[in-house]
Amino acid sequence: MARPPRADIAPPELPPRVRWLNSEPGSMPEMTASGPVLVHFFDFAQLNSVRSLPYVLEWHRRYAEHGLTVLGIHSPRFSFTKTEDALEAGIERLGIPYPVAQDSSYAIWHDYGVKGWPSLFLWNRSRALAWFHFGEGEYRATEEAIQAELREADALVDLPRPMEPLRPSDAPGAGVARPTDELFPGGGPGEPWRPEGPGDALEVPYAGGGAFAAATGDGSLNVRVDGGPERAVEIRGPGLYELTEHRGHEAHRLRITSSGAELYSVGFPAQVP
Repeated sequence: MARPPRADIAPPELPPRVRWLNSEPGSMPEMTASGPVLVHFFDFAQLNSVRSLPYVLEWHRRYAEHGLTVLGIHSPRFSFTKTEDALEAGIERLGIPYPVAQDSSYAIWHDYGVKGWPSLFLWNRSRALAWFHFGEGEYRATEEAIQAELREADALVDLPRPMEPLRPSDAPGAGVARPTDELFPGGGPGEPWRPEGPGDALEVPYAGGGAFAAATGDGSLNVRVDGGPERAVEIRGPGLYELTEHRGHEAHRLRITSSGAELYSVGFPAQVP
């Protein structure tokens, strides 16, 4: 998280040939004339993106009436999230109401110099970068930056208290344990894992706050934790699916089989010890 190094960093203009879902926004000068603009880079099946989304959705709900514009920029992490049909299904499933750009060619991503998911940029009414943050976290600081920009326009505006952390790991100053690195069982984010035969299974040792699958298809992922009972996780189209979740940082072993589902990655969220 950071305040920008200079006070005169201007927003890149939005490319004219990018497709927008939900609605098409105006130009950056038009939007910033009405209030601050929050730009959220995400992938609807990428773990860190999805964990940040409840905050962005709530900021939109809280502050749109006060002049905040929120834009989602969907720059895909996975090959199966690139298509228009997949994106439409993904944003409907997640309940995203504001404009979302289908940035499958990464035009906006490169204009902003983004390095990973999620990334947030807050532009003020003077068309200057007021705040940015890469990755999860700093939710309170981001909301405070939004409120500061809204008060620049109206010092007497009645704004709510910043959101309480949705997870212990989101609290300001929370110390979290490093989780296991994301697993790509097919070899990379562009290649899915499919079982080669009836008994083919993934054995996944991990440590973290749980395990989540980026997957697509119409079937199920069948999961056992530490040799316990099998649980079927229904897969209904492209998205992120919870395999298991823990209240703290824990070490476990997953056994995963697939019935009609394509598994692209297994990710593990950070959590407090």
